Amino acid sequence: MLHGSCHCGAIRIAVESIPGYLIDCNCSICRRYGALWGLYQSEAIKFSGPLDQLTAYIWGKRSIRTLHCKVCGCVTHWEPITVDAGSKFGINMRNFESDAIRRVAIRKFDGENCWSYSE
Repeated sequence: MLHGSCHCGAIRIAVESIPGYLIDCNCSICRRYGALWGLYQSEAIKFSGPLDQLTAYIWGKRSIRTLHCKVCGCVTHWEPITVDAGSKFGINMRNFESDAIRRVAIRKFDGENCWSYSE
């Protein structure tokens, strides 16, 4: 298991493994967050802490919500509005120690223009 948390430590995240790559998306919200996303199935993630300290932001097509800690403001993840078995979550891997993700390849995703990987 790989463990991370928001800045204040209220929300803790555990994932089963390091992802094969990280996603650097340039859509209007991701570029503002500065997140590097790791994709995981919902079953491979464990959140702990006072989960009522997470708050959601939903916009656009209203298919996902982006969650952040109410205490420190760190974006923890995005998830589909309707979570089914096998649903993919985007975990903000910047909430994990930099040594844990330093060697993971980063793929550029053009969410601003063409909704596809550019590298």
